[in-house]
Amino acid sequence: MSAAPAVTVEHLVKKYGRLVAVDDVSFSIHEGEIFGIIGPNGAGKTTTVECISGLRTPDSGSISVYGLSPRKDRNKIREFVGVQLQEAALPPRLKVGEAVRLFASFYSNPLDPDELLESLGIKQFDHSSFKSRSGGQKQRLSIALALVGNPKLAILDELTTGLDPEARREIWGLIERMRDRGVTVILVTHFMDEAERLCDRLALIDHGTVVALDTPEAIAAKAGGSRVRFVPSQPVDEQTLRAIPGVKEIERKEKYVTVTGTGDLSGTLINALAAVGVRVSDVEARTGNLEDAFIKLTRDDVSRDEKEVQT
Repeated sequence: MSAAPAVTVEHLVKKYGRLVAVDDVSFSIHEGEIFGIIGPNGAGKTTTVECISGLRTPDSGSISVYGLSPRKDRNKIREFVGVQLQEAALPPRLKVGEAVRLFASFYSNPLDPDELLESLGIKQFDHSSFKSRSGGQKQRLSIALALVGNPKLAILDELTTGLDPEARREIWGLIERMRDRGVTVILVTHFMDEAERLCDRLALIDHGTVVALDTPEAIAAKAGGSRVRFVPSQPVDEQTLRAIPGVKEIERKEKYVTVTGTGDLSGTLINALAAVGVRVSDVEARTGNLEDAFIKLTRDDVSRDEKEVQT
């Protein structure tokens, strides 16, 4: 992975009337990395990548894509940037193979359309119309159209939505092979397992701003703490649980007790309860992950907004 940035975004702002969709977003993307953008619905993720690709014009800020401006050098950028949008449509009667070969003709050094269709598992639909394909097959075709130009930069927005688990993993393998060939990838996704598996770094965007920018592991660590769910052999009062070192929160549901806290919570809890004659069973322990961090960071952002409104 090269140290030189392939994409630089500085103080990007995009508004739709009174709505500020992107509010002072800045980040850089290294050449040859898979850079993920995650965030809640309506956070500004798609608007951000549309500005990078030149499909939308920002109100302020600057964007550099391999040293070119998406606004001023749009025709040049189209030669080496492939885009798979969250929503895309083709003429209903256009054949799958026709669409890929048509797009291939726009580029000077395209991938082989037949090999690409084969790798995406839709070669057998070469002569089928776009309207006759399922949602997942249309999604694969959309990916093929983004990749057939053999891009240096691929922008993929929710690329595995609608795909079954096996197909998702096949697409993950394709993206990893793209990265191995030196392609820089921007991946917008709602799937935390996808982001953890594929992305070298992530930007978490919420309310149009970047609230976290780091590796998936580092962002996951921001969730902090541990969670332990168990069934006690006899009722345990609140005071006993809160006296256990590291316990911060306690939840009860039916026969289960769930405690959240810090440190080696499962070991500490089991030993502390054993000391007062309580055995535990059905123990389920886990540490914070990317999904936990996502929820925590976006929830914290909402809490800050509520406090600002109150003041």
